[in-house]
Amino acid sequence: MMHKQLLGALLLALLLTILGCANPKPHYIIGVSQCSADIWREKQNAELRMGAYCQENVELRFAAAHDSDERQVQQIDSLVDSGIDLLIVAPNQLKTISSAIDRAYDKGIPVIVFERKTNSQKYTSFISADNYEMGRIMGEYIASRLHGKGRVMEIMGLKGSSPAIERHNGFADALKNYPDITVVATLQGDWTEESAVKAVKAYPGNLDHIDFVFGQNDRMAMGARRALQESQQLTADSHQPLYCGIDGLPGEDGGIRLVRDSILDASYIYPTHGDKIIELAINILEGKPYEKEALLQSALVTRDNAKVLLMQSEEMMHQAEYLDQLHSRADTYLKELATQHVVNWMSMGVILLLVVTIVLFYLYHLRNVKLQQERVVSTLWNMEIEPAPVADETKEQTADSSADEKSSVVAESAFLARFREVVEARMEDSEVSVDDLAAEMNLSRVQLYRKIKAITGSSPVELLRTTRLKRAYQMLITTDKSVSEVAYAVGFTAPSYFSKCFKEEYGMVPGDVRK
Repeated sequence: MMHKQLLGALLLALLLTILGCANPKPHYIIGVSQCSADIWREKQNAELRMGAYCQENVELRFAAAHDSDERQVQQIDSLVDSGIDLLIVAPNQLKTISSAIDRAYDKGIPVIVFERKTNSQKYTSFISADNYEMGRIMGEYIASRLHGKGRVMEIMGLKGSSPAIERHNGFADALKNYPDITVVATLQGDWTEESAVKAVKAYPGNLDHIDFVFGQNDRMAMGARRALQESQQLTADSHQPLYCGIDGLPGEDGGIRLVRDSILDASYIYPTHGDKIIELAINILEGKPYEKEALLQSALVTRDNAKVLLMQSEEMMHQAEYLDQLHSRADTYLKELATQHVVNWMSMGVILLLVVTIVLFYLYHLRNVKLQQERVVSTLWNMEIEPAPVADETKEQTADSSADEKSSVVAESAFLARFREVVEARMEDSEVSVDDLAAEMNLSRVQLYRKIKAITGSSPVELLRTTRLKRAYQMLITTDKSVSEVAYAVGFTAPSYFSKCFKEEYGMVPGDVRK
């Protein structure tokens, strides 16, 4: 049945594509100005290309400034002069790139600023994760790991860049609540591992008793780790600092794997989401609705969830690489046909069939990955399948460590069961807050948020909303209550907001359930 549906969709898409040839879509040229070139941006560029493949009418022109303000200004001006329709830019620093962005905007070119901010207001949309919140949560996490007492070192990113400033502010604000935690030093790096090594080795103060190092990205955390180990000549019996960073990339040297292997104590996923940026760009170019300020979701990575997150991320990378290879083969085939001047309808049909196949397989695999992610969260929440314990993949595993891991899984399951009871008991209360839920769990709001986020990847508010929507779905099927009555019965304050959330969750409005 699945094969018939896929074949039918394929033939329909092919027919529509052939018929559309008489009136082709406009061709958009999008310039991408990256402030640097590293593994985070390589991942994002790959996602931008995949997003462009799906649009079939987009050409991307990339430029990387390698942390040079002057070079990025020149590259932006060059992209504008080349005739781009839209500019996507990650400014190297807060102030220094604004003039080039202003010139592009003043020429009528829409500008998407992503990941790093500019001090100019001449942009069409800004999209990024919440860097302040990342710094704050990492500060709270470190405080909890140190039980409110210890010596901490911070390694900052590129001076003058908005992520470095905001992550530091969030981190500092979090630690204000812990007077017994001393920030020994805040050192200046530039996002690279070597910059952290140099900063730590050049520090004139005492490095003998650092309890925790916060690198504003994973590479600087690893650089600080290398520098401290070299300078202190640590042995197995020495005082061992803990390290955490931000980026949470998959892959061999990515933060998720480093956390899984206990090299880093924690990381924080800094989402790349090139596909979302392309989607935003097309909405702007085609005059569709879009948000002026858009925040991307992110999540804390600890040993409790690193293994699951790594499996998800590596599966997505595998699918992306596979689709990239398909596209490359299709592109080579198209060039060969163009060289041979094959222009009959049969060859055009083969070309279009190949292109549509690539697009459909891309959408199909994205859907599978999304469903896989939803199953992981659903499994942890509903406890239908016990999540696998995170193993310490070394040859020296012991019975004690296995018992500890099993005990941790049991504790997490019991915690989720208790939280579900609290949520279901308070579901009808439209004014219930996270503070209320935390109080019933005998936890602070921050402790509850951190615990739920670490286990499920979702926030308490998201789980409360999901639980309400599931109960609403059951009521729509099994009762005669109106949509408004169901909305109020599960704790929504307005039927219109309930309908909006329901459609986002199930892809249809509540009234369609009974149809």
